[in-house]
Amino acid sequence: MARYHRRMPLASATDLHLAHGTNVLLDGVTLSIEPGERLGLVGRNGQGKSTILRILAGELVPDSGTVQLERGTRIAYLPQHPKLDPALTVHGAALGALGEQATIKQDLEALFDRMAHATGAELDGLLLQQAALEHRLEAAGGYATEHLVEQALQGVGFVEAQYQQPVSSLSGGQRGRLGLARVLLERADLLLLDEPTNHLDLDGCRWLEAYLADSFTGAAILVSHDRWLLDRVVDRIEEIEQGALSDYPGNYAQYRALRAERQLAQARVHQKQLDRIKREEEFIRRYRAGQRARQARGRETRLERYRSDHLIERPTELDMLEVRLPPAPRVGDHVLVARGLAKSFGQRRLFRNLDLSIEPGERIGIVGPNGSGKTTLVRCLLGEETVDSGDIRTSPQLRAAWFRQTHDHLDLSLSVWQYLQSVIVGEDGGARASEQQARNLAGAFLFSGADQDKPLRVLSGGERGRAIIAGLVAGAKNLIVLDEPTNHLDIPSTERLEAALATSPEDGGFGGAIILVSHDRALLANVCDRLVVLDGFGQWSEVRNDVTAWLETSAAESAPPTSEAPPASKHASRNTSTQRSRQETRSRDTDGRKVAEPSASPKVGAPDQAARRLMKLSQEELEQRIERIEARLRAVDAQLADASTWANPEKAQRLPEERARMTEELAPLEREWSRRADEPGEP
Repeated sequence: MARYHRRMPLASATDLHLAHGTNVLLDGVTLSIEPGERLGLVGRNGQGKSTILRILAGELVPDSGTVQLERGTRIAYLPQHPKLDPALTVHGAALGALGEQATIKQDLEALFDRMAHATGAELDGLLLQQAALEHRLEAAGGYATEHLVEQALQGVGFVEAQYQQPVSSLSGGQRGRLGLARVLLERADLLLLDEPTNHLDLDGCRWLEAYLADSFTGAAILVSHDRWLLDRVVDRIEEIEQGALSDYPGNYAQYRALRAERQLAQARVHQKQLDRIKREEEFIRRYRAGQRARQARGRETRLERYRSDHLIERPTELDMLEVRLPPAPRVGDHVLVARGLAKSFGQRRLFRNLDLSIEPGERIGIVGPNGSGKTTLVRCLLGEETVDSGDIRTSPQLRAAWFRQTHDHLDLSLSVWQYLQSVIVGEDGGARASEQQARNLAGAFLFSGADQDKPLRVLSGGERGRAIIAGLVAGAKNLIVLDEPTNHLDIPSTERLEAALATSPEDGGFGGAIILVSHDRALLANVCDRLVVLDGFGQWSEVRNDVTAWLETSAAESAPPTSEAPPASKHASRNTSTQRSRQETRSRDTDGRKVAEPSASPKVGAPDQAARRLMKLSQEELEQRIERIEARLRAVDAQLADASTWANPEKAQRLPEERARMTEELAPLEREWSRRADEPGEP
């Protein structure tokens, strides 16, 4: 059931046109979004998704067309590369997003410093200023400012030790996460999010998904390649293609089904058009030189006009992966075997006593929080990084390839098909493939005829990554390592990669082993046989069999939590089976001792642990707790109203902080009391 009920759009764009030279990006785009609606904007890279967000945010003016916002609408926009003040700290940059709340809090702190040394009439005047500021602060959201900032920062993966780190020292990924935290703190009516999960780990993706589905009450437009996020959050999909939008009701899974139906219909129309063209060409050839030559010339002119004005293209993505990838070289019983691996950097322990055995054809996913050592583990397994202890044995026949985030090794003067020809194996097993084989592979990975001849230097990062991945899977390797391969891929490219990795070797898919480092939950679920989970604290665990169930319900349970996550997504609960097989999960602590196997994963959408504890309280106990906190709040308020309090700097700082903590503690108790009041029959 949709969340929105009003008919008046919150924001609308009408007949947008935008071109860069001869390249028409938007050709009459019309779009609207209603209060509370969640809209997913999808399409191939370069089609104009980010452009639409920039126009709605007021950062870009179209050549023609209009944008209208409902009066008073607040918009928060997250670009792919957020602009942040490098002079601020992480905490200061996040706090600044709260606007008036942050300013009032800073004014209060300055006021408390003055009150500590004031007396008489001056102190009376300052007390009046304090009362006015606290009234404004309460109207703007109260004393929960600090809690909101910490919740947002932890949700996107920052820990308390990083709060005072200057923005200037952050990596690009960290800046992206900080930008997301700021946008979520702005309490906007409409969120415009451009690839919000690009720099999040699994826990961060789940946190954002749950926040958007369960906590955020405004509207949102998401540009994202995270199919799980789109499945569980959005109510409607808009696809942009060749400058125009197509509307699809429902989430991403429903969009795929409807789109497949439309593509089949388009393919049928395309085939009928080809049949008509073939008949016309036959007529023209037959009568070009005869008595009907004039008629033939006229039909030839009309045919050329028909081709240019009416012929539609056959949907490329409708084709399956038709190229047959070369078989992986034989490698023996094991690709590699690792026993007792340990690695630390100073006091930072990444993993200890880690065991891993990879057999031919296995698909292993490595997951964990940002900075937990996923790439370091891969480097250790491939011999590029030494381990502190442990043993790694690789097959003498091992032929490995690694997809990295940098492309420094490429000859950028080569065209797409020339690059593929230089790195893939020929059909006869020779070192060099034919031009046709290279072009077939390029087409299978969604490079059209014209795109195949483009030099690598003019390709976008996503297009270049797609070419590299095509070369890896067709390069006759028995192990490929993919380190965040989908970060800059659009959804069709990701799904084509997925098809190559998930298709059996008998049907032409990749037959070697795979190590996949990724936060793309759909890719992990559809490709991997098992997962190695690093927790960022030196512990590790292994998930076997039902990888999908673990990703849906338990991604954060095998490790100490690094963020305060909101409840699980309502949308996820609709799409998750009520019965899940118990995962074969084994964990070891930092000393290598076996940890008790967890019980079956809780249902998505179930109350968290704190909520379950409150539900167990009797009504009398619940009301006693509420009364105790309210009594203490009244006492604190009385002290805050006492002028002598502000002569004691320690007290002047401690009491507001104590009041904020108690208010935070009171909120879940009152929610539980209200829940029981609304449900007769509760204890």
